[in-house]
Amino acid sequence: MAFEVLDEHEQGELVRKWLRENALSIVVGVGLGLVLIFGWQQWKAHRERLATEAAVQYQALTTAASAGKKDEVATVAQALRKDFPDSVYAVFAALRQADEAAAKGDLSAAAEALEWARQHAAADSLKSLAGLQLARVKLAQGDADGALKLLDAAPKGDYAGLAAEVRGDALAKLGRTDAARTAYQDALSNLDPTAPGRSLVQMKLDDLAAAPAQVTVPPAKDGTPAAEKLGS
Repeated sequence: MAFEVLDEHEQGELVRKWLRENALSIVVGVGLGLVLIFGWQQWKAHRERLATEAAVQYQALTTAASAGKKDEVATVAQALRKDFPDSVYAVFAALRQADEAAAKGDLSAAAEALEWARQHAAADSLKSLAGLQLARVKLAQGDADGALKLLDAAPKGDYAGLAAEVRGDALAKLGRTDAARTAYQDALSNLDPTAPGRSLVQMKLDDLAAAPAQVTVPPAKDGTPAAEKLGS
């Protein structure tokens, strides 16, 4: 035969020898595996604890907002952004801060809060919302080009109708009437027929209606100016 089958005793000796030679590696491997499992569980527990704490603070923020305690809202929102920057609740808090600032006419503060939300939002839908709101603020600040850059950088597909409307506003402000008209038409095609802002978009589109073409009347053969000829 080309080989002989080991009997049970020989097999046992080989196993014991292998264990002796690799005992340290086995112990280290098992220990490392236990550490990784324990670390993963601890990390998950830590993340869950942070999420719970952030949710509790955001609930306190909404309660303060309902009670009209604006100073408390600002304090809690700032704490959320500082202590839980990776939490969705911190992004919600920044969006609320932006609304409060815009309502007071503080566009710089609104822009800062929205930029923070845009940078820290993990979900594309929230990133798009923050970018869209920031584009509106940029437009209110007179920065139409900045608004267009934000719209171009936003994830596609979210809030398509609203984004097209803001794009139309920016283009109209820049005097690019044809492009603005196209943007408003795009907005209407993406907005729900029952959307409350649809009539406003239609109004903006109507305001961009092309001016009637001017008819140029050539001078009369006898040299009489066209204006006099028409008035005669």
